[in-house]
Amino acid sequence: MTELRVGLLGLGTIGTGVARILIEQRDLISRRLGKEVKLVAAADRDLNRDRGLDFTGVRISDDANDIVVADDIDLVVELIGGYEPARTFVSAALANGKHVVTANKALIAKHGEELFPVAADKGLQIGFEAAVGGGIPCMKALREGLAANAIESVYGILNGTCNFILTKMENEGADYADVLKEAQALGYAEADPTFDVEGIDTAQKLSILAAMAFGSKIRFEEVFTEGISRITATDIQAANELGYRIKLLGIAKPHGDNGDVDAVEMRVHPTLVPLSSQMAQVSDSYNAVQISGDYVEHTMYFGRGAGERPTASAVVADIMDIASGFPDGIAHLAPPMGFVEASRRDIATMPMADTECEYFIRLMVKDQPGVIASVTSILADHRISLEALTQKERHASHNVPIIMLTHETTEGNMQAAISRIIGLEAVEDDVLILRKESAVA
Repeated sequence: MTELRVGLLGLGTIGTGVARILIEQRDLISRRLGKEVKLVAAADRDLNRDRGLDFTGVRISDDANDIVVADDIDLVVELIGGYEPARTFVSAALANGKHVVTANKALIAKHGEELFPVAADKGLQIGFEAAVGGGIPCMKALREGLAANAIESVYGILNGTCNFILTKMENEGADYADVLKEAQALGYAEADPTFDVEGIDTAQKLSILAAMAFGSKIRFEEVFTEGISRITATDIQAANELGYRIKLLGIAKPHGDNGDVDAVEMRVHPTLVPLSSQMAQVSDSYNAVQISGDYVEHTMYFGRGAGERPTASAVVADIMDIASGFPDGIAHLAPPMGFVEASRRDIATMPMADTECEYFIRLMVKDQPGVIASVTSILADHRISLEALTQKERHASHNVPIIMLTHETTEGNMQAAISRIIGLEAVEDDVLILRKESAVA
């Protein structure tokens, strides 16, 4: 029976989960493939920790270089994370003729464009399903199941930490800082939560999804990114009263004429979605991705976006995909980014100022006559019309919260108007704008 020999870099939480599946599910995997997938070696800096697994027959080392050059390894699984030394090890594995599977979204977002051509030239595969959405097969859907469609939009709740925080804030009426502390205590958030709560993690994942959806190059640095740290319990309640729920969304859309994509819109920010939508029902640390195509219309993928078992499941699924074509049929598998490498294009990113949205605006104003008239006059000057306006109860500071929903306008118009509104003597500096997406299914 044909055998695919696997070397594993990193025996942390995810690496241990992958090793567990490869060892304990070995018979099931061979029955599905008609081939053996064998864990031959693993490398980790900590060789003494008890991982609750029988590694009999597996070569354990603290030197990852041994695995990326070893003659008895066909596929290297990179689960170290971060940019370096992950990039160096993956590059070395490809140079030595080994397929690669990784869960490292940072690596793919930043260095994917240098790694994919190397793999293509050598007839090798790079699998990274686990890098976006954990156990949700959203990229496999884009690459294979939706391959006949021109993709019209991608919406994603792609960070479980942010979704957990926003869910707790809504359910308990608590403010951001208090819920963040709880998330850190429960292990949902890191001691330094910036990567998650400021939207960077979501932006990395969105840049990969967008490139796969539209046949473009990955442009992580060009994703417009805002996090959730300025959201208050008052904002969540006000949105709810208006029929919306706030979610941190990654959004990607193509722009162009006659089916040609001339620019790709990519943005990550807290977003109002209708309470009646499926996306609004995604709670706690769950992830969801909505992909819409011209023939299939709306499709939704939902599940655990992180954790040992879901992520390990996605990693092993990639290993099995590669094993199915090993050693002779790899060229017949779908390309890693869903388009043959030679056809992927350097498509421009749409400037954020040109994007069009409906908006939620929260102002704190002094309780005096004429303030609302001044604000609405400025909005009118910038061709922004209102759908709704609500004045809340006066605070102890004698300031009054004003909530407004606008009709569709450009980001450039909105930012120009807000810069003037902030300049009004009666308006406090803490002005919040959120974007609304009514088209979310």
